[in-house]
Amino acid sequence: MSGRIRVLLADDQTVVRAGFRALLDLTDDLAVVGEAADGVAAVELTRTTRPDVVLMDIRMPRADGLEATRRIVADRTLDAVRVLVLTTFEADEYVFEALRSGAAGFLLKDIEPDDLRTAIRTVAAGQSLLSPGVTRRVIEEFARLKAPEAEAMRLLDPLTDREREVLALVGHGLANDEIGARLLMSPLTAKTHVSRAMTKLGARDRAQLVVLAYETGLVRAGEG
Repeated sequence: MSGRIRVLLADDQTVVRAGFRALLDLTDDLAVVGEAADGVAAVELTRTTRPDVVLMDIRMPRADGLEATRRIVADRTLDAVRVLVLTTFEADEYVFEALRSGAAGFLLKDIEPDDLRTAIRTVAAGQSLLSPGVTRRVIEEFARLKAPEAEAMRLLDPLTDREREVLALVGHGLANDEIGARLLMSPLTAKTHVSRAMTKLGARDRAQLVVLAYETGLVRAGEG
């Protein structure tokens, strides 16, 4: 199993887990290291098996996928673990909460096999799964429901003006090379600003930066 990406499956439906396992077992660089039928078991298995990626269903008994994601993200010994939330439809309010809680992205359960493999490899490499527009649409949908609070807006206080500019463009879904082109800087410099913003805001990854950009009002729902 050396060199293979280790995946934990968390879903209360046996047939769903079996389907994902059958698919991943056919892939040379991916390996399923455990299965959990509820959120509590998912957290426990994550701690014992130390997977690279957890495919986490939202609606599960004992503790749902949202709570399980929070527990995993809060455990500093599991910093290397990435959570991909599974859902049956994009406009799921819990997807937004999962992204806020530190999930690296989300997948629809009817995802194509090749797309699933690519998604797992992407987050295992330390990147967020921010497909152009999709994650942003989910965040926008729920950002419309409330105006940013003063407390949330103060989260931006540690950022420099340049870092705020960069964060706003991350919120709009731009990649580092696109941010560099927009702000007349190299992609490496853009990446540095993104990393600094992430550190100052205590964000786990780029997905959380997008959420924060909306929650703090730096980016408004419906902006181009």
